[in-house]
Amino acid sequence: MTNTVIYDAVRTPFGKAAGGLSDVRPDDLAATVMRAIVERTNLDPARIEDVIFGDANQAGEDNRNVARFGALLAGYPTTVTGTTVNRLCASSVEAVIQGSRAIESGDAEIILAGGVESMSRAPFVVEKSRRPWPATGNQTMWNTSIGWRMTNPALPKHWTISNGEAAELTAQDWGITREAQDEFAVRSHQLAAKAWAEGMYDVEIVQVEGHELARDEGIRDSTSVEKLGGLKALFAKDGTVTAGNASSINDGASAVLLGREGLDLGEPLAHLIGRGVHGVDPDKFPIAPIEAANKALARAGKTWADVDFVELNEAFASQSLACVKGWTEVDPERVNIHGGALAIGHPLGASGGRIIGHAAHELKRRGGGVAVAAICIGVGQGLAVVLER
Repeated sequence: MTNTVIYDAVRTPFGKAAGGLSDVRPDDLAATVMRAIVERTNLDPARIEDVIFGDANQAGEDNRNVARFGALLAGYPTTVTGTTVNRLCASSVEAVIQGSRAIESGDAEIILAGGVESMSRAPFVVEKSRRPWPATGNQTMWNTSIGWRMTNPALPKHWTISNGEAAELTAQDWGITREAQDEFAVRSHQLAAKAWAEGMYDVEIVQVEGHELARDEGIRDSTSVEKLGGLKALFAKDGTVTAGNASSINDGASAVLLGREGLDLGEPLAHLIGRGVHGVDPDKFPIAPIEAANKALARAGKTWADVDFVELNEAFASQSLACVKGWTEVDPERVNIHGGALAIGHPLGASGGRIIGHAAHELKRRGGGVAVAAICIGVGQGLAVVLER
């Protein structure tokens, strides 16, 4: 079996809800990164054997296979196929994993993986009634941007609590204080702002034409523990999870160019050497990345002692701090060294491509090493990959 190489990775800046990218359709966001990655590598798009893109919502303009429509809008030949995958928050990690398996099995030489989400443009939906023209009764309208909807009543009630409520339970179970969560959130903003100022993100950023952003819109330089301490808990009386220590609603896209080793696509960024997935009870979803990363490392033949840094998607500060606690051998200062989703944002389908892409670029910047990229998933799952250069 051949190795999977990451040849390039790009993303848009992440816009905030109703912000700078909210006027852009998700298929156009996807087309932006698809177009950019072939231009950067001088790759004839006809050589791409499949486009695999993650997208968590798929309820609006991203319905009917946004991967295929994005490729068409990017100007790819109609011979280039596309498929859209959904593993909620980890959809673009799933896309990368599926692409790597295709390459390693010999089914493809070049795969473009990634993901997209426009949470601003996610529509409200209404269930169909059982009768075409009901004489009485009202229908519930659901917001598809985030969270549970149309939940099956056969599921246990404690499994279908909101992600924020699950984050509260995680804080209680793992002894994570409000102060610790706010401090972690402030660290994320400070590190992200510093990284942007120092050009750490420049190599991976592509702008959406007509909607250029100076940086990720969610970063707040002026935030502080004192300011976050004044915010109200959202999910429980006397709780600890607030808008300040939880990720936001965002828009954006990411793309990761995968191929077999030895192609004429420039100097590789990194090799993908391990994959892991793990499931837990749905209300325990924040801690699923712990074992997913452990599995990925074991399959890569590595231990935590080999890992130079970790890119962990920050859905909530309590979730991230619980994972760091669970990885007992990990130095917390090596986690999200350039900030995370609490500052950068979490456009669900695009976030996995962001953390994998940034890890790959950072490995090249360092000249070598081992990195773990991990992400939690609503409904009780975690995904992780191991990269090496």
